[in-house]
Amino acid sequence: MKVKSRVGGLDRWRQVGPQILEILRMRILSLKMPPGTVISRLALQSEFNVSQTPVRDALIRLEEEGLVEVFPQFATVVSKIDVKLAMEAHFLRLSIELEAVRRLAANHPGETAQALEAILLEQQEAMSLTTYDRFDQLDKEFHRVLFEKADIVGLWETVRRQSVHLDRLRMLNLPMPGKLHQVLTDHKAIIEAVRAGNGDAAVTALRAHLSGTLSIVDDICNNHPDYVKRA
Repeated sequence: MKVKSRVGGLDRWRQVGPQILEILRMRILSLKMPPGTVISRLALQSEFNVSQTPVRDALIRLEEEGLVEVFPQFATVVSKIDVKLAMEAHFLRLSIELEAVRRLAANHPGETAQALEAILLEQQEAMSLTTYDRFDQLDKEFHRVLFEKADIVGLWETVRRQSVHLDRLRMLNLPMPGKLHQVLTDHKAIIEAVRAGNGDAAVTALRAHLSGTLSIVDDICNNHPDYVKRA
């Protein structure tokens, strides 16, 4: 049996480039690397103990996703959160997820509600600002299950790729007073509407939930002017 070899936190039995990409993407999305952070290629090569090629390739992908800006011969910088792109991602999510919950309320109410409730219980245990990274992961899992149960899970990665600016905007929203409790309240309302087979109520609850962050986008922008690029 192969023993995994790890150097610089990477699994050497797997391609290192995709691993570096995923690590950097998660640091940016979680705001551990906030907008404006200057990224040193040499520092990353040293951290991961790799050549320049996988680091360069990862940064090219992040630039394509809109998460970094590359200034040739000068610097690579984590991009600001683009509110216009966040709104476009929100429109995409609404278009897909509203139809998904309506379908689930009609066809798989009990099974879906049970799966969502299991995630809700885990979220309740992560109700702390010190664990809101975990809370956010569970929130994404809650919504992924909606795609899975509606038999459209292939669209989940498409939505995730388009939601990088919305995700970062949400990470600025999560620590705000009352936000974690509101997410739980919204999730409970979605679960109960699906369990009852009430498609209209499920759509209403989901719409309110997905629109929470953008409904206070002006406050977020005012509180974090250096992080956000307004539409």
